[in-house]
Amino acid sequence: MKRAYIGISIIGILFLFGCSKNNPTSPQSGSGEMKMYMVDSPANFDAVFINVTEVDVHDATSDTTSGWHIINSTPHMYDLLSLRNGISAVLGDTMLPAGHYTQIRLILGAGSYVVINGVNYDLTVPSGSQTGIKLTNEFDIQANTTYELTLDFDANKSIVQTGNGKYLLKPTIRLVSTITSGTISGTVLPIISKATVWTVANSDTVTAYADAVTGYFKLMALPAGSYALYINAADTTMFRDTTISNVIVTSGQNTNIGTITLSSK
Repeated sequence: MKRAYIGISIIGILFLFGCSKNNPTSPQSGSGEMKMYMVDSPANFDAVFINVTEVDVHDATSDTTSGWHIINSTPHMYDLLSLRNGISAVLGDTMLPAGHYTQIRLILGAGSYVVINGVNYDLTVPSGSQTGIKLTNEFDIQANTTYELTLDFDANKSIVQTGNGKYLLKPTIRLVSTITSGTISGTVLPIISKATVWTVANSDTVTAYADAVTGYFKLMALPAGSYALYINAADTTMFRDTTISNVIVTSGQNTNIGTITLSSK
């Protein structure tokens, strides 16, 4: 009986060991990946630089002061006006506990500035380095999946000049889930038209400038659906405006409408 008992014990240990080996307890169990990107709409400035020191998201199960999860804590200076026509910056990429999230927070450090006619002006960010810029946006992180979110920063609407000649940064940011959105691209000729291409996504105007060398443009983070595309030349006395209707955007895909040639007046 004693030998039988020892034999059974060894078999039990081997069985448990086998289960542990085949089904390891991973530190990422119950976690999903969060990727956050930033793009920018065109603006009438030479450059806009913002210093982002931290990016966080808020867990719905916690109160307003706790439950913040860090997405990225490496400070980085972003040139917003370089993030257009298909170019984006990664704001953060990390694993998060599976669950429901309700807010995004950007902590901005000192040193942000705008360049106008070759002159640098400091950008004051109210509460940017204390409580941070909070954006309400609900999303779910599911285990073993990746959730991607794009922040479309509108620098033109976000920078406000005060009465004493100073500049404030009051961010206007559009948030769009990558899985439910797509893009529209194309080329506008002639190059000298310096065209602006825009459309309306829900209640937001999404704009792109045709590249000054190639005429290429790309409208980013558009929720899937049908869009009217408006093309306006910088000099309306030389070229006629053009509208293209029923441009279909499919989630996860780019719709290339080819070359648009504006007619001369």
